[in-house]
Amino acid sequence: MERKKIVVLTGAGISAESGIKTFRDADGLWEGHDVMEVASPDGFEKNPALVLDFYNQRRRQLKEVAPNKGHLSLVDLEKHYNVVIITQNVDNLHERAGSSHIIHLHGELSKSRSTKAPYKVYDCSDDIVLGNLCENGAQLRPHIVWFGEAVPMIETAVAECVQADILLIIGTSMQVYPAASLIDFVPKNTKIYFIDPNPAVPQKSYENLTVIAENASVGVPKVVNELIK
Repeated sequence: MERKKIVVLTGAGISAESGIKTFRDADGLWEGHDVMEVASPDGFEKNPALVLDFYNQRRRQLKEVAPNKGHLSLVDLEKHYNVVIITQNVDNLHERAGSSHIIHLHGELSKSRSTKAPYKVYDCSDDIVLGNLCENGAQLRPHIVWFGEAVPMIETAVAECVQADILLIIGTSMQVYPAASLIDFVPKNTKIYFIDPNPAVPQKSYENLTVIAENASVGVPKVVNELIK
């Protein structure tokens, strides 16, 4: 018998509990920088050293944190369901927890890519500095989808959502597009669980929606236990 498919959409909230800063403060600044300075092609063109340093600091921080119960519970789900994780996060905590099928919508901190050939992607665990070049002589940059850039994995994510039997939304504001639109691609009778301390999807808008107003480390194990039973 074919396993039911669970699609999991994760955002900054699941990683925040591991100690990953959510980048954006209440005033809209990212670590004291205007977002366009450090997360746009223009920002990179104007001050590549600043942008590289910003992501080098994020990458170093990644080595000091570990997956939490939210990440680990999703691994348990794989023993019983066909699980696909679509994450807006650029960290590698889902991988380190042991999940096996992960789609990164906004890129990955632990990879770099060529500025001239976006398909040339490399593993990257250390700093990227000016003068680090791909084999064709082009500067390397973080493998991150910046503001104003296309989201190449969105079509892959949509293709998974249209096959979902169950949708789990964890730790995301559902305000960032195109990721926020993925909820509208799941079949009409799909059961949806929304796990977030401040859930932004109104209860009335989806027939099969269950809201769990908890942090990921509490809410995800609860839902996983229920689904496994």
